[in-house]
Amino acid sequence: MSRFAILLGGDVHRTPELDAQLSGSRVFAADSGMRHAAVLELAPELWLGDFDSTSDELLKQFPGTPREIYPPDKDKTDGELAIDTALAAGASELVLVGAFGGERPDHAFLHMTLALQLAERGVSVFLTSGAQEGQALLPGVRHEFDYGEGTLFSILAFGELAGLTVEGAKWPLNDVVVPFGSSLTISNEVRGSLSVRLEVGRALLVAHLVTEGER
Repeated sequence: MSRFAILLGGDVHRTPELDAQLSGSRVFAADSGMRHAAVLELAPELWLGDFDSTSDELLKQFPGTPREIYPPDKDKTDGELAIDTALAAGASELVLVGAFGGERPDHAFLHMTLALQLAERGVSVFLTSGAQEGQALLPGVRHEFDYGEGTLFSILAFGELAGLTVEGAKWPLNDVVVPFGSSLTISNEVRGSLSVRLEVGRALLVAHLVTEGER
């Protein structure tokens, strides 16, 4: 598989796990997401966007990185443009770094819906801030996760869910229907080997990881 990491404008906490997830990836940066390159010790091969969120200091910090500049008035966010560019370059697996947090919750929401849409098209998408991780739950597939005991996780529903089964959790579920807007699947905890199966609907599992500052 061809893995691309896209540096986005949300929060990033560097961890050994995040370093491992990024190892061997080609890297693109979207606008202010370039600020994560220094923190993660990465050298993006392309920096793109309208650069309206990029400071002069950041521009001076990476003078040699190739840039692809778009007008501010456009129909796609810089993050979506970076994803489209990676897919055109042959990406079959995406790691969206900085997908959560930051000053734009609307962008974080878009990253989650994009992950669902791309997963339905057969593209593997992993969202991360280093402190949070997200993965689409495809219907009819048993998803297994290797999170440690006590890891907090939620299943975010983008519509009504049916046939949801959660095993290896403090509050397991067995083939349940979850109405849209229900909080039933929020704030669960891992107990053993976590697995999730969904028969109908669109959902994303988001896990909150313990970082060095929280230990």
